[in-house]
Amino acid sequence: EPYRRQRQMCIETEVVRITDGEALHMGRELVACDGVLAGISSGAAVSAAVHLACREENKGKLIVVLLPDTGERYLSTELFAFSE
Repeated sequence: EPYRRQRQMCIETEVVRITDGEALHMGRELVACDGVLAGISSGAAVSAAVHLACREENKGKLIVVLLPDTGERYLSTELFAFSE
């Protein structure tokens, strides 16, 4: 199959440290800018993916991130405590 011959996959094993503030900020950005109701863990995952995507060795590469949670249970928490 031509598709299988062209596909290359690399699974990274590095841990990217993300602060609580970065995770909250990205979680808010996901809902405010992209309409994705995601939680704090998702914010951390996307933030880590952005860090990886900004590296020179990843220029032009496709970075895939899985969003591990929904923001529904965080609606009454600081994640969605937007300033007026």
